Amino acid sequence: MARVALITGITGMVGSHLVDYLIENTEWNIYGFIRWNDRLDNLEHHFDRINKKDRIFLINGDLNDLPSVISAVEESEANYIFHLAAQSYPKTSFRAPLETLQTNIIGTANLMEAIRDYGEDDVVVHVCASSEIFGRVPKDKLPIDEECSIHPASPYAISKVGTDLLGRYYAEAFGITIMTTRMFTHTGPRRGDVFSESTFAKQIAMIEAGLQEPTIYVGNLDSLRTYADVRDAVEAYYLLVTKNPISGEYYNIGGEYTCKIGDMLNYLISQSTRDDITIEVDEDRLRPIDADLQVPNTEKFRNHTGWKPKYTFEETMNDLLEYWRNEIKKGRKFLNR
Repeated sequence: MARVALITGITGMVGSHLVDYLIENTEWNIYGFIRWNDRLDNLEHHFDRINKKDRIFLINGDLNDLPSVISAVEESEANYIFHLAAQSYPKTSFRAPLETLQTNIIGTANLMEAIRDYGEDDVVVHVCASSEIFGRVPKDKLPIDEECSIHPASPYAISKVGTDLLGRYYAEAFGITIMTTRMFTHTGPRRGDVFSESTFAKQIAMIEAGLQEPTIYVGNLDSLRTYADVRDAVEAYYLLVTKNPISGEYYNIGGEYTCKIGDMLNYLISQSTRDDITIEVDEDRLRPIDADLQVPNTEKFRNHTGWKPKYTFEETMNDLLEYWRNEIKKGRKFLNR
């Protein structure tokens, strides 16, 4: 009998790439927990399978509605649960802190309760927290390991502290096999356009298509980030739940290429067909406080699973830029946010 995965956040960048990975590399059936109004663009290439009920099934509900979460867990009869759904944009969390806390903390608590109620001993659960929990880290603490103190720098980061601790609590208190991850910056095709590298790539593609003047609007370019490819990230998540999963463990996961956001932008501009692009700081894109040193120590996870990133920084950024070029070629219109 085929194994079954339940994915919250299946319509997002990571969730949709996880579907791609599982379809290609396993024989698992996949259930996706979605809200009725979720955009399904990222799953468009799987519509034929979904319509035929061929290995991919969608269940409507909402993390903030406990009965629907319980129903989804029971209906899927999942062996593996990947909790990826969240309000995941730090800047939005400053404007909508209560929604962020509600979705990311109470929504996670609802899922944990549903899993506890499910009562299956062999279910393996991945709770996706975030590297943002570490927040403002002193330079002498780099690279950041799992035991680094937390100093969250946004309501989003605070909510992910709650997500992280809820996963660890339910593992320890109820013996459920739950692992939490602190994923550092990960990107690639289908990345939401509110994140820096994706909005830069989108703006470049719009400039190339004559849809925007040759100026890229930016926020803080001095923050240090370590970039991973989303396709490497989902392989890491697969290994997390299949490679000797240890209940209650928590891992940093991230890439190998570290640079300032400004350096990443310069690389994207160097790949453009235009040579007249300028840069302008937009005050609306600046956070009130920033987690500006995001450099991970991933030895714990690598030693446990043998995982290693395959995609280079250049491949990831080129694929992201090409993704936005293709989206614009389809005739779609976008804000230059």
